[in-house]
Amino acid sequence: IPIPMAAAMMKLSLFVAVSGLFLAGFSSPAFPPTCNRIECPDYTVIDAGEGYEIRRINSSFWMSTSPIDDISFVAATRTGFLQLFRYIQGDNEEHLKIEMTGPVLTQVKPSDGPFCTSSFVVSFYVPKANQQNPPPAEGLHPERWGLTHLAVRQFGGFIADDDLGEEAAALYDGLEGTEWGEAVRNAAGSSEYTVAQYNSPFEFRNRVNEIWFPFYL
Repeated sequence: IPIPMAAAMMKLSLFVAVSGLFLAGFSSPAFPPTCNRIECPDYTVIDAGEGYEIRRINSSFWMSTSPIDDISFVAATRTGFLQLFRYIQGDNEEHLKIEMTGPVLTQVKPSDGPFCTSSFVVSFYVPKANQQNPPPAEGLHPERWGLTHLAVRQFGGFIADDDLGEEAAALYDGLEGTEWGEAVRNAAGSSEYTVAQYNSPFEFRNRVNEIWFPFYL
């Protein structure tokens, strides 16, 4: 094979491999590509293992909805996201437009049974330019995180309600026997977790989702 053609084939193979990683899921966390074009909170990776990563966020600022009771993560997240999207489009007391950021978080407090409502809080990362004086809005409240550690599991595709319990359980199981497992258990037990989504609903490739277990040392 001529050298230029061989090089082209190698690039194509690499592209297919990387695309397959994002489409099929992640064996280990990768930097979300969307954070190359929209602002995301800064973090430092302090440890990593098979299927998980431990991150340290020095500080971050979020605008959050009130708790949304629903049987569906997808429906609750849609409700909260639309409220937050209106907020950044200027539906706030100062009529200020705010840049889109990532990720959108959904904090999940699962119900005790399969047909009971769970509680969801959806949050939008406030850009650094607006963190000193974020405009208030009805039904939303600001949350400032101090130094926070996250255990993270990453997966691709569009999220379905049935996926999340399995992904959260897989992260919890992956932390067993590590120095982080006990800290995660002490933070909120094994039932509560946070879902981070980095893509808009209209992006069909290279979708990045994460399960987060926040904890404090």
